[in-house]
This record gives sequence, C-alpha cells and structure tokens, in this order.
Amino acid sequence: MSLFFYGFIKIRIHGLALYSKGLILRIFAIFPFIAATMAATALLPCYAGEDQKSLSTAIYEYLGCQPLELIGFKEQHLSVSSQNLCLAEVYYQDGFQPFWVSPEGPSLKAFIILDFLKNAEFEGLDPNNYAVDKISTLFTETQTHALAELDTLLTFNLIKYIYDVSRGPIKHQSVETNFLPKAEDISFEPLAIMENASKAPDLASYLKSLPPAHQHYANLRTALKMYRAVEKNGGWPTIIAGRTIRPGDHDDRIPEIIHLLSVMGDLPPDVPQISLYSLLLENAVIKFQGRHGLIPDGVIGPNTFAAMNVPVSERIKQIIINMVRWRWQDHDLGEKYLVVNIANFDLAAYENGIESFRFPVIVGKFQHQTPIFSDQITSITLNPYWNVPPTIAQKEELPKLKKNPRYLIENYIRLFSGWNANASEIDSTTIDWHHVSPARMEQYKLRQDLGPWNALGRIKFDLPNKYDVYLHDTPTQNLFSQTQRDFSHGCIRVSDPVKLATFALSGQPGDWTDEKIINSINKQKQTVIRLTEPLPVYITYQTSWVDKNGILYFSSDIYGRDKELFSALFSEKSNNAEIQDAQMQNLHN
Repeated sequence: MSLFFYGFIKIRIHGLALYSKGLILRIFAIFPFIAATMAATALLPCYAGEDQKSLSTAIYEYLGCQPLELIGFKEQHLSVSSQNLCLAEVYYQDGFQPFWVSPEGPSLKAFIILDFLKNAEFEGLDPNNYAVDKISTLFTETQTHALAELDTLLTFNLIKYIYDVSRGPIKHQSVETNFLPKAEDISFEPLAIMENASKAPDLASYLKSLPPAHQHYANLRTALKMYRAVEKNGGWPTIIAGRTIRPGDHDDRIPEIIHLLSVMGDLPPDVPQISLYSLLLENAVIKFQGRHGLIPDGVIGPNTFAAMNVPVSERIKQIIINMVRWRWQDHDLGEKYLVVNIANFDLAAYENGIESFRFPVIVGKFQHQTPIFSDQITSITLNPYWNVPPTIAQKEELPKLKKNPRYLIENYIRLFSGWNANASEIDSTTIDWHHVSPARMEQYKLRQDLGPWNALGRIKFDLPNKYDVYLHDTPTQNLFSQTQRDFSHGCIRVSDPVKLATFALSGQPGDWTDEKIINSINKQKQTVIRLTEPLPVYITYQTSWVDKNGILYFSSDIYGRDKELFSALFSEKSNNAEIQDAQMQNLHN
C-alpha cells in the first residue's frame, strides 16, 4: 500500500482504503464507488468460485488514489498538470474483477506487462519508477491478498508506463517541478488506457506500438542502447583542457584523445595511441566537431575540449530528453514530410521513409524564438510581397525612419494608411517621423515590393498557424555560411527554396520542375500555387538526433531548453552546467 500512497494518512472504511492529508479528507472521487464496492460480492456471477470471490474482495484493500504530476509542453513552455489515478474507478468498470491474475496466479498478460516494465530503459524510462522489484517478488506469492496486490500494482504501473512511453513523462517523486507553470489541460485518461490495454488481442504488440513509430525516434532508441553499453564499459576519459592543440602538434594528451574518439566511434579502435596530431586524427576531430555543432576546423580548443569532456551519463540524458520531445509531437509523420530542427539549423525532406535532401536554414534569435509545432504547407507564393509585421514596424522600422526619412523608399517599402483593403498609399517622405508614436506606427501598413531585395526572397511557403511563422527564401544568402544561424524574427529562412518548392510540388498538377519555377520567378509577377496535397512540416527542437547514415549528433542548446527539461526529468542536477552554458553560447574551437 505504501507504494501507492506515500505522504498520505490511511483511513479504512469497511475494507476500503481512503486517505487524508492534514485535517481534510482526500477521497479523490471514490465516494461514487463505495456503494458498488460494498455490494460487489453479491453482484459476482453465481458460477464464480469462492477463490475468485475472495480475490475480488481482496482487491478492495488496494483501491485508492495516487496524485500524479504530468510533464507536458504547452504554449511553447514546459508545464506540469496534477492528475489523480484512482484504481477504484478503473476496477469499477469491470465489476472489481482482477485484470491480470486468477486464483491460480499471474496470467500470461501479467508476465508480458512485467517484461515491458523491466525493459522500460530501452525507451529512455526508469524501470524503478514502475515498482518492478515489488512486482517481481509478488509473482512467486500464492496468497489471495498478495495476488490482489499484484493485480493492482500491475494495473497502476501499466497505466503509468503507457502514458510515459506514448505521451509522457510523469514526474518522478524525487524531482522538483515548482519552477514549471501549471497546465490543467494535459490529457490523461486512465479508463481509456486500461480499456485499450485489457482488450488488446495481442498485448505485447499493443505495447510495442505505443512509442512514436518513425525512424527519428527509433534511431535515438538505438543510440541510447549504444551509449548505455559505452557507459557500462567505463565511458570515455576526461581530457585535461589547456593549450590548444593543432594538426602536426606533439602533445601528451593526444593518446587519450585518440582513445576517446575510438570509444565514441569517430576513430577505428585499433589506431596507435601516439602523441602526434596526425592527419588521421585531424579527420576524426573534424568529424567529432561536426557531430557536436562546432566549427569543423580540426583545432582542439576550449569548446572542443568541453564537448569531449561531457560524460557519457550526460549524453544519455540528452538522448532521453529528445526522445521525450518526439513523444510530444505526432507519432506518425506520414509518407512525405519536412522536419525542421531548430537546434541544428537545418531542414530535411523525407519521402517513403528515405531522406531526399537536407540543407541549412536560419531560425529565430533567442529573443524571437522559432516555436515548436506541426502544420502543413498549403500553398507556395512565387515573388511574394512582404507585409511588415506591426511589431517590426514599431521597434525597427520607425527608429530607422527617424534617422533617414527616405528609408522606406530606399528599401522598396510602400506605406499605406491602414490595413483595410481600401487603405490609401501615402508618400512616406511627407511624414515627420519624429512625431510618430509606436502606437500610431502600428496602424500603418508597410508592404515591401517583390524583387531580389524583398525580405522573403523570391519564394514563400505558406504554413497557416497561430504563430504566423512560415518558411521563405532570403536575400541574405551569405548568412548560411555561419555555423550558428539564429538571425530571424522567428520565421524559417531556407537556403535552397527552389529545391524545396520542387519537392513540395512533385506529384501536384502543373508539372512544376526547377526550370519552370525559375522561369515563373523571372516573370517578376506574384504567383500563388495551391497544393492539392498539403505537405506536413514538423518544426522540432532536437539537440540529439541521428542522420541517414546512422551517425549520432549533438546540437547546441541555443534556447536553453535542455536545461529546463533536464531539471524536470532528473532528480540530480547536471554536473556539466558550465559546459552546457558554453555549448549554448556556441563558442567554437
């Protein structure tokens, strides 16, 4: 019982366990079931044996409630929702009959459940959160009360596991989450969970189907297994930071660096551990730097040392939190879709399970963070106009106009009296901008003409969403050469818009080839192409991910979101806070 009701005072009413905290009785919605509980023995079918009746009666002893805190991602922030898991409600639906045991002992389904709970670590979950030791002990018991406790323990922990592996996580008791805002709308339906599980024709197949089915999650699961094996074998050495090491140098730390890169898979295991920084080692260092979001120049400086010295235990947690992020998004991504990884500044296109291409993108600055969400590209605009958002007009355009009244004209931006269709165009040089307030500026409509100077470039990918975020071309192509590409106001600038447009329009009416798209752009006329089959787009924040060649990458935590999720999922604080800060700042070498 103490496994369920830690921190509550137990009160017994006719064999039913209720709980109070302080002076207020905490019954958690059990009262509607008390009458049914008292009469349940009389309602048992006449053919039920005495042992079955005794087992059902014994189950009453364990029908209580446990408050749980569900961690979710709402409105672009981590949040926590307090919910109650009441076994009385669950068992009431089936007349207080056991789900997983009989008077003869545990059923085959009970063994299946225990097997999944024991192997929860393969999904980045902790088996200790599911009372596996206690459950395993009860499997050898034959007494009625022990079987009743086993059934309720299996039910309680199966519900938790199903939620964790599909939409979780549930906060562990030892983790402090007072820093998270409350959210009461995180879906948690124990009755539906149990109905699906108990009625599944093949329970094992059902439980296997609960995590995200796509390759991105599965690849992280494989990487997690690999890194846990590395941890079991002792991990990798810590390299003493200090003087920068360059190709051709001799340094006493190089043998340990060779060993470290061999353990990580960036070097073959049989490379001689000499003190010379050879060409072979340089190529391995460049590979390591590329996998960790650093400038791949082969120079081993402060941040390369920092990335090398993140322990395998911390990398395991980083993989786990990115598995959690995938659970919060759609589990079935479809046959053809795009994935934008904010943290890695890239976009990848997939069709029939194969990566078609990947290219760099520019995402929002820290103060204008690109949101995480999923939606669909419904149309593509060639030669788009840009309607300057009011906030940008207030905060950026107005100060520029006060310095230079011809700023709008010089940047091909037209000024209109308002945002309605009948608004008239105004000569911007006739206005004394020094006397225009931000509130008045918001009322003006600023529209940039189509052309190579347009902030949206030559192609805009329309993605209807509440954040008003979309994908588009950009005239500042030079920024794509930067390693850290967080320069926008939240929208996603793409480095190869023609390739993306061709991919989005493939299979659509019109036979839109690269050549046809470019010819249409060259006509200098706005053209809107509606997609008969909208293209799904998943905007993610993955600081750990696996590429099409099975290579594991770790990206910089540019928005500081890993730290918050670390704190919400793990009871102990990361012992690499300084390293994470350095990575977030993305100071290379």
